[in-house]
Amino acid sequence: MANTFLFFLLLIFSSNIIFENIYACNQSERRSLLSFSLTLSSPLLNWTSADCCNWEGITCNQGGRITHLQLPSKGLKLKEGIFLSSSLGNLTHLTHLNLSHNSLYGSLDQTELFLSLNDLEILDLSYNLLFGVLPSSLPSSHIRMVDLSSNRLHGAVPSSFFQQAWNLTSFNVSNNTFSGPIPSSICCPSSSSLRHLDFSFNNFKGSISSGLGKCSKLQVFRAGRNYLSGSLPEDMFNSTTLEEISLPLNSLNGAISDGITNLTNLTTLDLSYNQLSGVLPLHLGKLSKLKHILLDFNYLEGSLPLSLMNCTNLVELRMGTNNLGGDISMLNFSKLSQLRKLDLRKNNFFGILPRSIYSCKFLKAIRLNYNNLEVQIHPEILSLKYLSFLSFGWNKRLTNVTGAITILMSCKRLAYLSLSSSFLGDEMPNGVEMVDFNGFQNLQCLCLSSCNLSGIIPSWLSKLKKLQVLDLSHNRITGSIPSWLGTLPSLYYLSMRFNQLSGEFPKELCTLPMLVSGQTAAQVGRVYLELPIYYRPRADAAFLQYNYLFFAPYIYLGHNCLSGNIPIEIGQLQLLRLLTTSPATFQTLDI
Repeated sequence: MANTFLFFLLLIFSSNIIFENIYACNQSERRSLLSFSLTLSSPLLNWTSADCCNWEGITCNQGGRITHLQLPSKGLKLKEGIFLSSSLGNLTHLTHLNLSHNSLYGSLDQTELFLSLNDLEILDLSYNLLFGVLPSSLPSSHIRMVDLSSNRLHGAVPSSFFQQAWNLTSFNVSNNTFSGPIPSSICCPSSSSLRHLDFSFNNFKGSISSGLGKCSKLQVFRAGRNYLSGSLPEDMFNSTTLEEISLPLNSLNGAISDGITNLTNLTTLDLSYNQLSGVLPLHLGKLSKLKHILLDFNYLEGSLPLSLMNCTNLVELRMGTNNLGGDISMLNFSKLSQLRKLDLRKNNFFGILPRSIYSCKFLKAIRLNYNNLEVQIHPEILSLKYLSFLSFGWNKRLTNVTGAITILMSCKRLAYLSLSSSFLGDEMPNGVEMVDFNGFQNLQCLCLSSCNLSGIIPSWLSKLKKLQVLDLSHNRITGSIPSWLGTLPSLYYLSMRFNQLSGEFPKELCTLPMLVSGQTAAQVGRVYLELPIYYRPRADAAFLQYNYLFFAPYIYLGHNCLSGNIPIEIGQLQLLRLLTTSPATFQTLDI
């Protein structure tokens, strides 16, 4: 019995030794990690215990060899700016290296790191301060993911870089300063597993070489904000697994080929801000999975293909600033039940806006300004419960401004309303029907400029506590500037130039909370818009795009009949950048 008990104890003791051997880290690799930690200036890593397999960010295999080094978002900084130390090159069993979202500064150590980690599968050094050029090839034929985005890397991507990319599925070098062409060898047979390619926000130039069609599993291709030119390569449309093509802000030209209808898995097509021309493919509606179509700021012409209404999954349709046209009443929006955003601004569309648009119950934003449309505000618009952005201005004239405002004020979520140049000679709504006004409680921007409206500034505006931007310029408004304007808690941009206002500059306007206190302005914060707005600070400047409500803190009162002096209290408006009471300044808002 005693022998049996002794054998049992010996068995337990032996098992503990084996267990410890499995999880105790390799001492040579432990020293390498400590050597690496000494190159960091901050923060200090709590790597003190005997078994490095238990250290933060470290994973070992059963043999005690380090396979994972993962320290993202730790605020790591290097002392000498030499990346990476040779010590990491000694971790020859490493499969996962993730040091992303730190402050690692320095040049990539090509010989030490990239040539010794032969088992590496995941390499993520994104969001650091790394510079230098890429090595001639990937560090491992096993590598599946490379993310070097948001660094300061430069130079060309070597054509040989992908020669060993047998298992590479994702390659992301966005937001660097890479230049030269996008390598044509990227879809060679050795890299046929590629699914995700991101070259956006760099300085790549030249045409997109043919060869993408060889990436038989490619799902995402992004190369926006570069200097790419030429037409889209025809063989791109052979990659039938593609789900996203995002190439905005380049200089691509030519027509969109009918071959794009082969990409039946496509959900996102973003070719905005290019120089594309010609007509849209007639059978674009074959792409029934499309959710986002962004083709604004090109030179496209012709009408919208009727087949587009078959894209029943469409969430966002942006075709603004082109040369498109045709009778909009021919379009039946009733199938687009998922549509959230519609932008057809600055085109040549005509006809009556079809009421089928009101069947798109999830619509959040509609912008149709600068066309030749016949648009009236119907009560059906109230069925769009999520509508927050509406811009109908600069079309054929609307009628009955009071009726339109009365309807729209019941759009509970409406934050941005532009009806500039929409009415001809009506009177500003201010009658008995507005006495019990309690609408527009979320309205932040109201533009009724260039409508030739008469009457006085209506008192119902005093109830718009969230109003930040008010543009009533280029009308025939009379009377004095009401003192209650100075009590609007969120107002910081006011334009009432080119009217017939009289009287003095009210002292109360010198107490606008948003222009007096930076603390108040900070509390209001930025307001995200469902569609971007375009702002030009000078007549000779290019338009700037903002995805939030952006107007400089200005007060425009020029070209009126105001008298008297500007109150000395104007000095209280510490945040005011510009005050005009004469025709001295030009500024354009494209809304």
